[in-house]
Amino acid sequence: MFEIGVEHYLFVSAFVFAMGILVMATKRNAIGILLGAELVLNAANINFVAFGRYRVGGLDGAIAAMFVIVLAAAEAAIALAIFLNFYNNYATIDVDQADTTRG
Repeated sequence: MFEIGVEHYLFVSAFVFAMGILVMATKRNAIGILLGAELVLNAANINFVAFGRYRVGGLDGAIAAMFVIVLAAAEAAIALAIFLNFYNNYATIDVDQADTTRG
């Protein structure tokens, strides 16, 4: 019977990470970039859980993944607040318009 090893999890994680980077590089609106960042964080979660499952390094992967999920939720809430404020000021979520903002 075929057994799934840690290298299979790492392959899936690398694929999800690459897709997240690709989404962040190609999307022009802020929501798409935020979705790409979430894919990158989910790739890290897959790694944490895989290493926790096979006890590489002694870190419990599910606990580490929970911290990443909490961090991603906080990041998404702050980013959405910034994007809503940007939309209220410029009536667009196109990130190319952000270069006109002044600090």
